[in-house]
Amino acid sequence: MKKPGSKFLLLLALGLAACGSEEEKQNTVTPPNGLEDAFVSDVIGVREKHLSADYWVDALPAGAGDVIFTADEITAMNAASIEGDPTMFDLRSFPDTLSGDEVRTRLRSISNVPSYPRIYMNGNPVRQADFDAYEASLDLDGIADEVPVKFALAVRRTALRTYPTMDRLFSEGASNTDIDRFQESTLFPTDIMAVLHESADGNWALVQTYNYIAWVQKKDIATGPRDEVFAYKDAKNVLVMMGAKVHTVYNPVIKDVSELQLDMGVAVPLDRPEELSTNLYGQNPYLHHMVKLPVRLDDGSLDFRHALISRAEDVRVGYLPFTRANIIRQAFKFLGERYGWGHSYNGRDCTGFVSEVYRSMGILMPRNSGDQGKSTIGSNSRFEKETPRADKEALLRTSLVGDLVYIPGHVMMILGQDGDMPFVIHDVTGLGYLAEDGSIYEGTLNGVSITPLLTLQSSKTRTYVDAVYNVKSIK
Repeated sequence: MKKPGSKFLLLLALGLAACGSEEEKQNTVTPPNGLEDAFVSDVIGVREKHLSADYWVDALPAGAGDVIFTADEITAMNAASIEGDPTMFDLRSFPDTLSGDEVRTRLRSISNVPSYPRIYMNGNPVRQADFDAYEASLDLDGIADEVPVKFALAVRRTALRTYPTMDRLFSEGASNTDIDRFQESTLFPTDIMAVLHESADGNWALVQTYNYIAWVQKKDIATGPRDEVFAYKDAKNVLVMMGAKVHTVYNPVIKDVSELQLDMGVAVPLDRPEELSTNLYGQNPYLHHMVKLPVRLDDGSLDFRHALISRAEDVRVGYLPFTRANIIRQAFKFLGERYGWGHSYNGRDCTGFVSEVYRSMGILMPRNSGDQGKSTIGSNSRFEKETPRADKEALLRTSLVGDLVYIPGHVMMILGQDGDMPFVIHDVTGLGYLAEDGSIYEGTLNGVSITPLLTLQSSKTRTYVDAVYNVKSIK
């Protein structure tokens, strides 16, 4: 599927001999504090110990804290990824203008009337007249023969959409309204983009980021001179968000930079001018990191304002060293966050989850799971359809922490090995396993979850491992 982590049904087999004792199989564990309440879950094979980052970090072999790639090596790897991956783009190489045909081609790579029926939130069908209106909003006739390319920065977290609308569309017969088929992805504050076109009403922009193209509301981006935009992104002294969600401090003067959410991996230039060193918006900044953030002026143009981020926030000057231990600790910061298709619900999906973990260490990835799985980034172990299950299981039992396991429409991250059972952490919707009577138990995860891997089952005869087509190791 084009989108990551779609209607993924996690099927967890009942046979757990590799996972330990009968107590473990029952999934009931007495907590270390001696309370009578036991840890209970319908995710078979997971004990309370598995929900602690320390457990997995302590299980790492010697040398797991060693740096895998230096910052310079990661920079070179990112450059090679952008050059060699057709789904990633070097925005610096964009010309000053694109032909109208090129813009239409790029637009049609994202905006197309779906071939399957869609419904609205209230259950009403999306009619042809509705799709005609969405098509008209693209303003295809307004694309000139030569289109000037503008550049912009996102000023707040905002949705990337299939069409220039916030209308939510769902698959016909959908049992829930979690998967909005017009939701593509999300921009974070300071994300850079090339602006290629505007909607008919002038309220939306078609933008190309380094790994996606879609529509964004213009009120959430600010356009500026090309040199100024790239100079901002080229700042060397940056504060990187290490927490799942970090916020600037409350600002009674400039609300655009007040309590602004900055997600994991967002890098913001540090800047502390002498004239602001003792007072910023009525607050002494000595207890804070002072950063410079992009803001949108009334005419849509780009400007910058200073803001404060408390030293108590989970942040770091510069990207985190790329180590196995750091991968675990960063991944656990999302544990339990609700699944968000295309980064909806102020969360993220399966590829967003792994991408933001790696981004906190400076590593860039393609946006969608299929694009990541096909990418040449890292060391890839690709399987043919006829590859024996035993061969895949043997590899998974020796996979390293942080390795990415791809099946159609989904990606999981290796968390570690418990005995000879690999466990994964992933952002996933459904839960299911074979019950004792051979039926499929169907439950819900709908969040960043921990599960064993080899026992996942897609049917009575087909294991989850059978669907694995690539294991990617960034090493």
